[in-house]
Amino acid sequence: MVSSWWLISLIIGLLATVWVIYDVAKNQKDMRTSKKVLWILVAFLFGVIGAIAYYLIVKRKG
Repeated sequence: MVSSWWLISLIIGLLATVWVIYDVAKNQKDMRTSKKVLWILVAFLFGVIGAIAYYLIVKRKG
């Protein structure tokens, strides 16, 4: 049986990844394509940590 904590963390990671992908695709018009691809890869590979890094580096700057 899957632990409920594992399931919750999986859902949170998935939502964080989807948020980064959505924000990069829709709201970052001035960002170069290579940076967009890089942030999407970071979101896929690191989940919540990647989303936090994206927020701190990209969203808080602009």
